[in-house]
Amino acid sequence: MLDGLKRLFGGAPSPAPSVLPAGAEGLAPWALQQGYTFRGVQDEGFVIEGRHGSTPWRLEWGPSQRPYIVGHEMRLRAEMGLPSDLQVVVMNRALQEDMEKAVFEQYVEGVQTRIDSSTPPEMRWLVMFSRLPGTEMGVLRERFVALSGHKDWLAQWLAGSLTTALAASPAEPTRPVVLMVGRGRMMLRTAVEEPDATALLPWLKLFQVAIDEARRVAADNPQTISPSVQPTGWGQTQPPGVK
Repeated sequence: MLDGLKRLFGGAPSPAPSVLPAGAEGLAPWALQQGYTFRGVQDEGFVIEGRHGSTPWRLEWGPSQRPYIVGHEMRLRAEMGLPSDLQVVVMNRALQEDMEKAVFEQYVEGVQTRIDSSTPPEMRWLVMFSRLPGTEMGVLRERFVALSGHKDWLAQWLAGSLTTALAASPAEPTRPVVLMVGRGRMMLRTAVEEPDATALLPWLKLFQVAIDEARRVAADNPQTISPSVQPTGWGQTQPPGVK
């Protein structure tokens, strides 16, 4: 994983082969049965779109866009209408440790003097924000870390069903997992090489819980969200590679 992180500063990772696995062939009828839409993207992967209540979500599978995920990744995103300056990230502990090593090697032992916008936001936030104390992480403290400049919001987000869902997620210690809120949207990234419904559904369920809990926190703290901002969808022409 650390070798992948080092490539972050040496250029974009080499694209992985993007042949749709045979197991994904059953996703189209599964998505239709669930009321979702499915479309393949040539030489990229596929996109599944649906709604959770009033919130549209988008699942993309294709070559990794992050150096810490080797091969293929699954990306889930939802436009939440949350404050644009709300920045929150939860990641598995092994990934956090490898990211910190990469930052140390590059910016302390190396020659680069600052982290710029080309660095993924989850890595910038790891440097910028303090962690939620282990005493507030509860059952997650051995497997995950959580960071934010809005620690009260983060603590409330994890205070409900999201902690239970994260604890039950298929997040093995060595699998990179990032759940984050930024620029008003929520995103989840993780490594998935064989994207059949069995592999994707647990992550979608976790993401839906994260949506519900974000809505709960926003409702409990109306001063932190503008009531005039509404979730938006994506045009069908937007490619899955848009970051």
